[in-house]
This record gives sequence, structure tokens and C-alpha cells, in this order.
Amino acid sequence: MISLPIDEVLPALREALARRHEAVLEAPPGAGKTTRVPLALLNEPWLAGQTILMLEPRRLAARAAAERLASELGEKVGETVGYRIRLDSKVGPNTRIEVVTEGILTRRLQDDPALEGVGLLIFDEFHERSLDADLALALSLNGRELFRDDQPLKILLMSATLEGERLAGCWTTRRSCAAKAVCTRWRCAGAGRSRSVNLSSHGWCRPSSKP
Repeated sequence: MISLPIDEVLPALREALARRHEAVLEAPPGAGKTTRVPLALLNEPWLAGQTILMLEPRRLAARAAAERLASELGEKVGETVGYRIRLDSKVGPNTRIEVVTEGILTRRLQDDPALEGVGLLIFDEFHERSLDADLALALSLNGRELFRDDQPLKILLMSATLEGERLAGCWTTRRSCAAKAVCTRWRCAGAGRSRSVNLSSHGWCRPSSKP
């Protein structure tokens, strides 16, 4: 397996998600976020056999991501890795990573607010903000708060251009407004430019109900 820049930060990402239920991963294009992160987290103890949902903003991207992830495992799409897009899907009884598009995820959240059986929800390319993606994030947070006390849904935002620290820093849980960030910065010189990977883990920020 070819080494990618994201590989250096995967241990920190595992640790962050083991300690908290949210993380923000910021890395440049080509770092390997889409193709390495879901597979790296598939066997984490906290996932406890549940599935991973990864949101891709476009149908072609969703299909391509599923194909690449499956190829990394030496499998065909529809085995461990599958996808669901409008008018097409390839999933099977053993599928544990599903790549979905925005409309599919929104409808699933409306039908099943708790996302039962899902342990991790990944928003890939989160900087491509859309109404459906923002609605899906709001619904997943609300469903987790209402229905997932015993085994909370973990949420990971990934992007190439977000200000990860700033985004993570403006979120916190209702229980604690003083959560500290876990940050990992890695740089290397290659292909004529440097790359950086930033990982932030915070609680999610909500407006206080108190004056």
C-alpha cells in the first residue's frame, strides 16, 4: 500500500475519536482523507461492529470513493464497502462502509433519526456547504442527543480548505463549554510544496440558553 500524507495523522485521529464523539480533519487535496480514513477506523473498539456512513457531495465522487476503498481491501464494491446514490446502490449483507450522497443521507435521517447501527458519520468535503449537508448535520446532532445516550454517534468533518481549529473551536457540548482541542500538525516537503494535516477535536458549540 502506497504511503500517503494522511497516514501520519491517523493515530492521532483514532485517539481523538476514542476520547470524544466529534473531530475535524483538515488536509490538502491528495492527502488521502477519503480513501484512508474510513478503513483506518473500521476496526476501532468504539465502533463495536457498527457501520460507517460517509457523505460525498456528488454521485460520481461517491461511486469513485467506494470503488477505491473496496480496491484497497482487494474486494468488489458491495462487499465490505458499498454506496447508495439516487437510482443506484451497491450494498450487501456484510457492508460496513457506505458512501452516500446528500439526498440519501437526509432521507435516511428523516426515516431513522437515531441512525441505528451506525457508529460513525463522516462528512467529506465539508467546505462544499449545501442546504442538504447542513440539514444532515443538524438532524444527526439532534438525533444523537435525543436517541443515542447509550452509544453516541461519532461525527467527523473532513475538508481541504476549512479552518479546522476555528470550526472545532466554536462547538461544544451542553455539558461542557471548556473542551480542549487535540491538534496535530504535520508537514513534509514533497512534489515541490509542503503539505499539512490538522486534526482538531472539540465538543460541539451551541448557543447558550442562558442570558
